[in-house]
Amino acid sequence: MRHLTRAFAVGALRRGKAVEQFLGETTVQGVRGVRWVAVEPWSGGYRVSLHTVADPDDEHALDLANLLSLDPVDEEFVGEGRELGRAADAESAIDLAERLTDAVGGRWVNATLAGEEYAELVRARRSAAG
Repeated sequence: MRHLTRAFAVGALRRGKAVEQFLGETTVQGVRGVRWVAVEPWSGGYRVSLHTVADPDDEHALDLANLLSLDPVDEEFVGEGRELGRAADAESAIDLAERLTDAVGGRWVNATLAGEEYAELVRARRSAAG
């Protein structure tokens, strides 16, 4: 199972590892995209960022941070996303991410695994169209 319990997500953050959650599809100025939220250790605390990128409809495009950003804030610093806020402790950072986005408890994954959930979305779309 790839999803982390809240305790495991908090533990990963405390060990200096980032966690993220795939939020699904979106549209930005008529362009189909996908979003995910990340929580990462940052300057003695934790940074919460929202990432919005173009959807290439490619199940092999697993490195979401390298996709074309649809957020002007992220264009200068590709892959960093739009900072939503910071928190002093791991629990507060996850609470902040869930409060400010569509993230839900029990759906967090280790960093870079949101791409696997994106691939599942692409496969599901193709099956539904199929």
